[in-house]
Amino acid sequence: MKIVIAGGTGFIGRRLTTMLLQTGHDIIILSRNPKKSENRLTFVKWLENGAFPEQEIKEADVFINLAGVSINEGRWTKEHQKRIYESRMTATAELIRIMNALPQLPSVFVNASAIGLYPASDHQIYTEQSTQIAEDFLARTVFDWEQKAASIENEQTRVVRMRFGVVLGNEGGALPLMVLPYKLFAGGTVGSGNQWISWIHIDDVIRAINFVITCENIRGAVNVTAPFPKRMKYFGQAIGTVMKRPHWLPVPSLAMKLALGEKSALVLKGQYVSPTVLKENDFQFSFPILEQALQDLLKPKV
Repeated sequence: MKIVIAGGTGFIGRRLTTMLLQTGHDIIILSRNPKKSENRLTFVKWLENGAFPEQEIKEADVFINLAGVSINEGRWTKEHQKRIYESRMTATAELIRIMNALPQLPSVFVNASAIGLYPASDHQIYTEQSTQIAEDFLARTVFDWEQKAASIENEQTRVVRMRFGVVLGNEGGALPLMVLPYKLFAGGTVGSGNQWISWIHIDDVIRAINFVITCENIRGAVNVTAPFPKRMKYFGQAIGTVMKRPHWLPVPSLAMKLALGEKSALVLKGQYVSPTVLKENDFQFSFPILEQALQDLLKPKV
């Protein structure tokens, strides 16, 4: 297939591009600073004056939207929150414009999203059918982002809104920050320790994206999380066990709030999110168990 990716140079995008190329697809990466194209990988300029990507794309089977300022980087000042929000809305609107400008609409539009849409809870289990929506900044951003993406849905184009959990990988995301205290022999429970972490290995994220592209009966919301979320205390203990480091120095909630401000909710609050759609469609996780994922990611590189 011919697949267009926005955000193809980011944490998830790089891994996804590599896998899709290996499986024989032609990839177009939309970028403000395009690199030199090679073989089946083409870079096309977008979101700049005078850039009309549709003229170079001409036609495509799949669009994947991973674009947006990372929520993991920087303190959540009002200005940074504005950049996080506007980067997602602008990119999605431009992708919809590009798709509508092509001679034929793509068959699939995969749009990144986040489980931050769901309210924090120590006891609730959320599935794709859950209707509860949190009232904080991240939830408002996710809701508007999903609404914008869904506007292109039609008989020809299937829209899949992939709600990513805490993605575990060595090149980005939350894991490097979570592991750092243990490397310094200062690891311990963050906050109450009762908050849920609905995690997923980066390899399963990539495989899930490929899965929904080819599984024609999947549309709408898809929770991209491993089947067995863990509470923060257990998660930290598992990191310590795998790294052979102590889990002993607690980090109080107040300290996290002072250090991170509103962004501290990412680690002090959590949700138990079930990947019901993936399971119902027989998606096979490579790393369903947390210890398996951590062993793979944290094992010493030879």
